[in-house]
Amino acid sequence: MVNLPDNEVTRLLESWNNGCQEALVELMPLVYQELRRMAKQYMNSQPSGHTLQTTALIHEAYLKLADKREKNWQNRAHFFAVAANAMRHILVDHARAHKAEKRGVEAQFIALEDVAVISNERAAEVVALDEALQNLADLDERKARIVELRYFGGLSVEETAEVLKISRNTVIRDWNFAKMWLLRELSNQ
Repeated sequence: MVNLPDNEVTRLLESWNNGCQEALVELMPLVYQELRRMAKQYMNSQPSGHTLQTTALIHEAYLKLADKREKNWQNRAHFFAVAANAMRHILVDHARAHKAEKRGVEAQFIALEDVAVISNERAAEVVALDEALQNLADLDERKARIVELRYFGGLSVEETAEVLKISRNTVIRDWNFAKMWLLRELSNQ
């Protein structure tokens, strides 16, 4: 993640936790560039005519974060982990909408690296990946969170370890396992 003034971000998150809406107004300029980097990672491989743009993804994530009823932000890393989760759900909802438009499309194998391409042809695949990720979460919540943070959130191994309060080696081991598990799960669909 970009080096942000960690103490200032944490202070504003704590103020926001305590109901200070002005803290959210002060916080957003500090975190916007990192949210933009995360969203851009998702959207880089989108076709030029795609209906969901990077800015729209950032704004939808912002609205989800601002409307979050229980704001128990621990720190900057926790905030970005929740933002990654919000972006993932927005992308999956967008893919489901495209899938609904194209009834009858069969879900096919999708490489984890290709999930960011959300076109009409890929919508069913993104939904299949989300379902597989939900199945993984049922078996092992931590491994599913690692996929969410690393892939959807763009966090590094070190940042993921910090958010989940686990070792770097555990992140690497779980990340490798989760990728193989998801590949097998999606191949069976």
